[in-house]
Formats: sequence, structure tokens, C-alpha cells
Amino acid sequence: MNFVISDLVPVLPEVFVLAMACVILIADLLIKQSGRLVTYMLVQLTLLGCSLIIVGTHENGVVYAFHNMFVDDLMSDVLKLLTCLALSMMLAYSRLYLTARGLFTGEFMVLVLFAMLGMMVMISANNFISLYLGLELLSLSLYTLVALQRDSATAIEAAMKYFVLGALASSLLLYGMSMLYGATGTLELGALTQAIQSGAADRNLLVFGLVFVVCGLAFKLGVVPFHMWVPDVYQGAPTAITMLISSAPKLAAFAFVTRILVEGLQPLASHWSGMLVILAIASIALGNITAIAQTNLKRMLAYSTISHMGFLLLGLLSSSIEGYGASMFYAVVYALMSLGAFGMIMLLSREEGFEADTLNDFKGLSRRSPWLAFLMLLLMFSMAGVPPTVGFYAKFAVFSAAVNAGHIPLVAFAVLFSLIGAFFYLRIVKLMYFDAPESHVPISIQPDTGILISFNGLAILLLGILPGKLMAVCAVSVQQSLLLH
Repeated sequence: MNFVISDLVPVLPEVFVLAMACVILIADLLIKQSGRLVTYMLVQLTLLGCSLIIVGTHENGVVYAFHNMFVDDLMSDVLKLLTCLALSMMLAYSRLYLTARGLFTGEFMVLVLFAMLGMMVMISANNFISLYLGLELLSLSLYTLVALQRDSATAIEAAMKYFVLGALASSLLLYGMSMLYGATGTLELGALTQAIQSGAADRNLLVFGLVFVVCGLAFKLGVVPFHMWVPDVYQGAPTAITMLISSAPKLAAFAFVTRILVEGLQPLASHWSGMLVILAIASIALGNITAIAQTNLKRMLAYSTISHMGFLLLGLLSSSIEGYGASMFYAVVYALMSLGAFGMIMLLSREEGFEADTLNDFKGLSRRSPWLAFLMLLLMFSMAGVPPTVGFYAKFAVFSAAVNAGHIPLVAFAVLFSLIGAFFYLRIVKLMYFDAPESHVPISIQPDTGILISFNGLAILLLGILPGKLMAVCAVSVQQSLLLH
């Protein structure tokens, strides 16, 4: 494989992030623990610089690099920009939380950058090898981050479960990819589609490989029946790490699934859409029903994530550009809602050893801080799909796409369970506004964090009132990227 200098332009954002991660890793050795703010600012500047490079290197159409192993298109640029924004918000939310627990370290921030690099590779990969490399770089970083709190038995247990099950899912994915390679003789997604359409590939081997690939993808999304890691990891990991896992990687997972199923395996849509129907039904049902019984808020949000990923699949199984755009919109909205919800938990987790992650911790919040209670109300309404929050329009978009594809019974089922799921979201609102607080300790918020959580909550409302711009960006980016391949 010959190296071409023009290949560097599409991958400049990734090269910049990798270089800065190495620089920060070395520079952090020279910084005392009390000066970790310098490392934090370097990471934030890295995210800003990466965003500027993404915008500066954007080109109309689709650009391939490294012999079609890497693709730079509008969808990848939009998702990378949103990933940078999500990680910047995550770091801002978690700074004081991590400092109080002794986790505000250089290795944490470097691992976040390596996880980001894995997400960016996943978003732009156009080959099974580059897809898998991006996935494993992200996964290994997350395994380490979950176990970063070494004196916490629950965190270590969660990391072990995540690692073992993640390794199993990766092996399923690799086995499926090897079958698809054996059937078609190619690892490139575009060539894979052509090989399947030509009819030369062994159909039985293709379907077997597809089953293993879908199982691996289902684990990475955290949908039923491959969801068993989600509640344990969400509850066991420090809240800052849980926020990371629940936000930006969902954007990368959407791109990962779309690249493989839509760009690579579109001729087999009649097979994988049927599997997605089963995964969506099981995830929506189990996620919403099980969340009702939870008293730990992080665990409740974990089951909520499972149900939300089921809703996201509704757009993908419609096998239309409209549906793919709706799913991308849903992934972006969910990341924004998740950042706000876990950010609120960290705001209320004041001192070391106290985690405001039970429902009782939110009792009487309106009396202690009316503004924070209002923002949490907006977040819960959005997750429940109550208008005029943006969560309502996200669900409406995937429902519309599924109806247009003829999945009317499935949409009716999803609407029914949306109403059931609204119970555990509205229960939090009831606790905040109608129950007496268990603690009267005043809530102190740093000005920058207060501004960020306010921006996060009000964005949920503003995007709900004016969802058109974001929906149009998602629709256009998916349409241009997928149609031009």
C-alpha cells in the first residue's frame, strides 16, 4: 500500500488529536497535582483546535483516503463536531466532581482523548479493519476509565463485566466480518455492496455473517438481549465516566451501525431489518418496564438508554434516507439529554463520598433550587417525549419514518411503551416539586457550571420549539453522504 500525501488532509483532525494526546501525556509528567487545570485547559484547546480543523478541511462531496479505508463526508464532519462539543461539555461538568474524588488526573484526560480518537475513526471508517480499530480504541479506553477509581469495588466490578462482555461482543463482530470477507473477498464497504449485488457471493454465508455482525452491533448499542452490561456499568462507574459512555459514543455508534448496515450491507436489508425489529421491540419493552422498579437514578437512566436505543433503531429499520436522518437526529438529541441528566447528578454530588444518584436525593429540589429543578424538569420531559421539548420531536421523527416504511403495528407498540415509560420520568418531577427535601444543605454551583447546565437545559426547550434547523442538518448530511457513496 503506497502512502499518498493527499491522504493526510482528510485525517488531519485525527492526527491532531493523536499528537496532542501524546504531548499532553508527556507534559502532564511535569505538572504537579495542584496544576491539573493546565492539563484540563490543554484538552479543551485540543477539542477546539480539532473542531476548527474539521471545519477548515471540509469539502463538498465525499473524499476517500488510504485506499478507501477512510472517508470524509458531511455526515462524518457533523458527527465529529458534535462529538467535540459533547466531550467538552462532559469535561466542564465533571471537573469539580473528579477533583473532589482524586480522579482529576492527567491519565483521565489523555484516556478521554484516545476515546475521542477511537470515535472519530469509527465515524469515518470505510473498511472493516479501520472500523474495528476505531471500535477497539474506544472500547479499551472506556474499560480503563470505568476502572480508574481503583479503591471502588463497584467500579472495578463494573469494569470487569464491561471488559469480558465487550471482548465477547468484539469476537462475535470479528467472526461475522470474517464470514462476510470469506463470502465476498473484500473488506471495503462499497465493494462489499457491489459483490453482494453481483450475486457471486455465497448467500448462506452472507446471512450467517450478518447475524454475527448484528449481534456485535447490538452489544455496542446496548440493546436487548445484549444489554446486560449497561445497568452495571452505568451504576458502578463514577458519574463522570457514566456521562462519557452515555453521550458521545452514541454518536459514534450511530455512524458505526449506519456505515456497516446501510453502506456495506444494504442489499441484505430485508434480512437485517427483521432482526432490528426484534431488537427494537425487546429494548423498548424491557427498558421502559424495568426502569420503573429502579430507585438508583443512574441505573434508571441505564434502562432508559436501552429503550432510547430501541427508538433509534426504528429509524434505521425503515431503510430510507428519511429514517436514517431521523435516527441521526435522535442520537444527537439523546446525547444532549444525557449530558444534562448526568450533569445534574454531578452538580448535586457535593463532597467526596456522596453521590446524588438515588431518587430520594431529588426530593424537594424545587425548594432548594427552583432553577435547577426547572432544568431537570425540562430534561425529564424531553426524555419522556413531552412537547414542546426536543425529545418529543426526536420520537416523532423516528415514528414518522417507521410509519412511512409500513411498520404501523411496531409504531403503535412503541407509542404505548412511551406512555408507560413516562411514569418514571414524571416520578422525578413529582419528587422535586411535591415532596419535602431530605437535606437542607444549600446547593453551591460554580458560575461556569451553572451557565453550562442552564445552556444545556434551555437548548432542550429551544430545539423543541425550533427543531427544523437541526433536523435539516441531520437529513442533509445523511442524504449527501449515503447517496454519493
